Amino acid sequence: MYVIMKKILSILFISIILFGFQNSYGKVRIYIAGDSTAQTYDTSKTLQRGWGQLLFSFFDDKVEVINKAKAGRSTKSFQDEGRWSEIVSELKTGDWVMIQFGHNDASTKPERHASPEDFRKNLIKFITDVRQKGANPILLTPIVMRTFKDGALIDDRLKSYPGVTREVAKEYDVPMIDINQQTRDLVLKLGDEKSKSLYMWLEPGIDPSKPDGSKDDTHTLEAGAMQVAKYVAEGVKDLKLQGLCQHVK
Repeated sequence: MYVIMKKILSILFISIILFGFQNSYGKVRIYIAGDSTAQTYDTSKTLQRGWGQLLFSFFDDKVEVINKAKAGRSTKSFQDEGRWSEIVSELKTGDWVMIQFGHNDASTKPERHASPEDFRKNLIKFITDVRQKGANPILLTPIVMRTFKDGALIDDRLKSYPGVTREVAKEYDVPMIDINQQTRDLVLKLGDEKSKSLYMWLEPGIDPSKPDGSKDDTHTLEAGAMQVAKYVAEGVKDLKLQGLCQHVK
């Protein structure tokens, strides 16, 4: 009887160890490389939210989202600061990497700016690096900048960068989620005034990080970030990305 009980306990112990190992290391991992529109923010200090910090809400508990997005970064500065190489060094076979840049590549600041040609080269490098590790790249176009003039949405602030992303995705057969088009359609549908509720348009005294208020057409509140995260999850499902789409709630 003692021997039987000992064997049962041993089997239970091994099962517990294996179960714990599976939970710790068996998850589907999504890395996010991007800028401030995807970044994770301290919820105790600001109302600003990035879609990357809310993406987990649309996946089951088999998925782990590792958000490496950082404000002010472009495809150039993300590499120059070693942020991209950090992601690549951590990648395992079967991981996913969501790549969304363009806002800061279009900047005139020399430490950020990447010409459309360099932007294209950088995206291709990202794709190549991810695939060499046996992981899966996903390209995302940048969130639209909510800028109205005479009732019309101005599209030229992001210049050609969303288009370059679309071209690279098609040429290199990379799954792409066109967040730029989706957020553009949403903002146009809501109109100038109503669309402000998605972005950092705030009266003074509401956000501790913006005591004088904010009229920000680029960064999102929770409502905006949640909508973008939803678009991303829906994109994964629509693209039927095997190994990931079945985990979308």
